[in-house]
Amino acid sequence: MTQQERWDVVLKVLNGPLVASGEQVIRGPVVRLGGNPGPGGFKLGGYRGLDARQAVITAYTGGSASVAPVGTNQVRLAPHPNVNWQEIDPINGPEYLSPGCAIHLGPVGRGATIEYIECRRLGLWQEGRLASEASDVPEGQIAAGSSVQRNVRVGAIPAAYDARRVGRIQTSFAPVWFLGCSFLMTTGAAGIIGIAGAFFFLLREVKPLGPEDEGYEFYESVAVEQLDTIDPRLYTGLEQPYIKFVMEPNIAAAGLAGKGFEKPERWDQALFKYVAASVNLHVKSWAFFTRLEDVHVEYSKVVLALRREGLPEVLAAIPYQESRYNASITSEVCAEGWWQLMPEYGYRFSQVVPMDFHVSGCRFHGADSVAWTPTEPTPPPGVRQNAVYIDNDQCMIDKCTTDDRKDLEKATDVAIYTLKEAWQDNLIADSGAAVQLVITSHNAGYDDGRFGPRYKKRFNVKPALQTWIDKNGQDAAVSFLGQQIRCRDPRERSSCDALLMAETQHYAYSIIAQHTLAVCYYAKNYGEDPAFRPWLFFVGKDGYCEQFSIPSKDEVRSRRKGGQR
Repeated sequence: MTQQERWDVVLKVLNGPLVASGEQVIRGPVVRLGGNPGPGGFKLGGYRGLDARQAVITAYTGGSASVAPVGTNQVRLAPHPNVNWQEIDPINGPEYLSPGCAIHLGPVGRGATIEYIECRRLGLWQEGRLASEASDVPEGQIAAGSSVQRNVRVGAIPAAYDARRVGRIQTSFAPVWFLGCSFLMTTGAAGIIGIAGAFFFLLREVKPLGPEDEGYEFYESVAVEQLDTIDPRLYTGLEQPYIKFVMEPNIAAAGLAGKGFEKPERWDQALFKYVAASVNLHVKSWAFFTRLEDVHVEYSKVVLALRREGLPEVLAAIPYQESRYNASITSEVCAEGWWQLMPEYGYRFSQVVPMDFHVSGCRFHGADSVAWTPTEPTPPPGVRQNAVYIDNDQCMIDKCTTDDRKDLEKATDVAIYTLKEAWQDNLIADSGAAVQLVITSHNAGYDDGRFGPRYKKRFNVKPALQTWIDKNGQDAAVSFLGQQIRCRDPRERSSCDALLMAETQHYAYSIIAQHTLAVCYYAKNYGEDPAFRPWLFFVGKDGYCEQFSIPSKDEVRSRRKGGQR
C-alpha cells in the first residue's frame, strides 16, 4: 500500500489569553497563524497587532519545519524566548525552526509569542486517506502515563483544517537562509549532521507535473489501472482545490460546518482518487491547455453567471466536458450546443417555465419540410429507442429554424435554472455531496418524475440517491457517487449493477479535474479578468497550482497547429 508521511506541528503560546492552553497539536503540513487564519489555522484571538494571517509554518517529511511571514507582516525569530525582541529584526522570508525556538508575531510590545516544540509524525497518507496515529485515539481510552497522554492534549487537534498547503511540496531546493534558527540552537557534530540531512533532503528535486505530449482536449474517463500510477503527493496537493471547490460548498449546503467534513477521511475517497487520476491525465496534455486558451472568454462568462446565482464555480467545467465550449457540437441523441441540452428544453423553457428559450422548426435528415418541434418537457425514458428524433443510435435532426441551445447566454441561463433545481433539493443538499451530485444531474437528469409518472427514470440522480440512502443510511450519502463507479468503460450501455449508468459514473470526476487545472491556467494567464481574479491565490506560493508546470498562454499559442482557432 502506498503511503506518505504527514507531519503535524506542535506549538505553545507563551503570553496573552492562550498562555494556559498548553501544547497545541495542529494538522500539518502547513499551519497558518493569525487573528483569523481560517479553517485549520491556529487562531490567536484576543492579541493586538495581528493580521488575520500573520505567518505560516510549513512542516516537511522527516520532521523539519520553517516559518515565514505572510506579506509584510512582522515575524521575529529567536533561539529561546528570553530575549529582547526590540533587538531582533523581523525576518523577510522562510527561516528554519529547531525545537525550542521562539516566534514573536506582530509588533514588539503587542502580538503573540509562541514556542515551537516539534513536528510530530501523526499520520500516513494511505491511498488517499489520512490514518492518524494520535488524533484517532478516542477520548477516555488513553492509558495513564502513556506517551500519547503526555504529548497530546485531548481535543487539541482541530476538527477542521486548511488544505491550502501545497507550496512547499514542489520545492526543488532550500536556500541557505532557510537554515535560520537551527544554527542558533545546534552545537556539535551530531547537530551539524542533522542540519545537513534536512538540508539535502530538501535539495532533492521533485519534478512538477505539466504537459508532455499533444494528448487530447479532454479525457472522458480514467482506467482502473491508472489509479495505481498516481504519486501519493498529488493526493495531498489536491486537497486544497477539492476542499475549496467541492467540500466547502458541500458543507455549506448541508449545514455541516464544524462536523469534521473538512477532513479528507470524511470525503468520498473513491471519487477523490478518480479526480486525482483525471488531473494526472489532463495536466500532461498540450491539447487540453490549448483548448482552455481558446475558450477563456466563454469560461469567464459562465463563471460569473454561476457566481451571480450562488452556484459552485466548478460547474463552469460542465460545458467544457460536454462540448469543449463548442456551440456546434451535436451528440448522437441530439443534445446540442455549449451545454449539450436536449431538444425538449425548448418546450420546457418556453412553455412550462416562461423563459426566452426556443428550439423549434427542426428538420430531419432527408426531409423536404420542417418535421418536428418538441412538445414534451423532458426526453422519454429509453430515449434512444423512444425518441422520434433518434434512429439507429443517430440524431436525425439536421437543423432547427430556431435553436437557442447555441446561444451561450440563453443556454447558460437555462442550464443554471436546472442546476439550481438540484442544488436546492433537500435530499441532495443534506447528502454532504451536493456539488458532485449536481454535476451528475446534468448528465443523468435531476428528477424527471416531477413532470409526471410517465417520465420517471430510476437512473436520475435524486431517485438513485434515495435508493442508496434507503439501503445504506444517511451517513453513506457522502460516498454515494464514488461507490457507483463500477463500469470500466463509460460507453457501456449498462449500469454494471450500480444505481447510475456507465457514462454517468465517470462524469463528475472529470469535470472537477478539468476545473482544478482551468483555475491554474486562467489565474496564471488571465488573472486580471474579474472572473479569474479570486483565483490568483492558487498560483501564489501557498497555492496548489505551484505543484504543476502550468504553461503560459504564449507557450500554448506557439504550439497551436495551423495558427488558427
